[in-house]
Amino acid sequence: MSSSTGLEPLDVTRIKADFPILGRPVDGHDLVFLDSAASSQRPTAVLEAMDRYYSEDHANVHRAAYALAERATNAMESSRRRVAAFVGAPSADEIVFTKNATESLNLVARSWGVANLRPGDVVVLTLLEHHANIVPWLQLAESHDVELRWIGLTPDGRLDLDDVDDLLRGASLLSVTGMSNVLGTVPPVAELAERAHAAGALVCVDACQSTPHTTTRVEDLGADFLVFSGHKLCGPTGVGVLWARSELLESMPPFLGGGGMILDVRTDGFTPAAVPHKFEAGTPPIAEIVGLAAAIDYLEAVGIDRITAHERSLTEYALESLPDRLGDDLTIFGPTDTEHRGGIVSFAFADIHPHDLSQVLDSHGVCVRPGHHCAKPLMRFLGVGATARASWYLYNDTSDIDALADALADAREFFAV
Repeated sequence: MSSSTGLEPLDVTRIKADFPILGRPVDGHDLVFLDSAASSQRPTAVLEAMDRYYSEDHANVHRAAYALAERATNAMESSRRRVAAFVGAPSADEIVFTKNATESLNLVARSWGVANLRPGDVVVLTLLEHHANIVPWLQLAESHDVELRWIGLTPDGRLDLDDVDDLLRGASLLSVTGMSNVLGTVPPVAELAERAHAAGALVCVDACQSTPHTTTRVEDLGADFLVFSGHKLCGPTGVGVLWARSELLESMPPFLGGGGMILDVRTDGFTPAAVPHKFEAGTPPIAEIVGLAAAIDYLEAVGIDRITAHERSLTEYALESLPDRLGDDLTIFGPTDTEHRGGIVSFAFADIHPHDLSQVLDSHGVCVRPGHHCAKPLMRFLGVGATARASWYLYNDTSDIDALADALADAREFFAV
């Protein structure tokens, strides 16, 4: 696939060889993995880094003076610095490790939100949000009488910005996705952050879908909080990240209590540890943190800008070729141009239920995800109960889009019988 960006195109054949699972056949078919928006695959470099940690360096961190524990602690804290550099954080101490991005968002809601929001205070969300960026705020609305306001959508699935300033007026927080996990819509986060700050609101960015695919710099985005997960960017499951400005973290109370997050404990109270450790109660996911840093190393060696350009080219190909091949039976939801969407295509096809459709595609080795994608408010806006969703990453190419089209055509024949 040629590139018009001036960047060297990805060698997808070589990249696929780095991912052991992509060489495994499915029912006699090559595996066509089109579900990276749910969870990406892992390269050998990540698997080896985690295995090396367990084989050579494993001990609990921050709790001992012997050399093995020091190596484990150094590995974890080196990974923290690596993650900080990846998102352009001013300090590694602004990086908090959690078990996933959902926990990170709950930490913001339950620590900053409970400490700062009062009855009648306003949190602004959008109809694009994943449930992880909705339910914690709904819980605060119920328990603390917080008001939620919603930024709506245009017919093509972009944010409707006409009344954004009115919605932000008097708000305490705007919490917005960096990329929709359903439509691939990319909101203008930096513009929204500027308008939110002008209204006196802080900004939380759910960057789960954007961080793996585009260069992320927290200061360029204007974020005050930013969350993402390891498993969507070629890293392991079980590790998430919260970045927040240091003065916010300093002012926030601990989210969980226990070992590791304290400086002192008395019978009449406790003193929390310094940031970031006051938010990391208990034994952290050390191997997963090491694996996350290895994933970042891998992606940056490939080149994030090259990945972005590659995925945009794939999306252009999919938006053109799938309707050409499948005609009016195919409905693709979301923006029609790749300037406003990432490598995700949600669709309806031939009145076939998405779950039935995905099962037939699986028999062809094609992995797509059916369902509401943890975005029921968005499904209601679209007027559907579920969609089928195909999503790609650096290890996909046009042959995978063609395989999807072939499998959909076969599914149409199968259900027509």
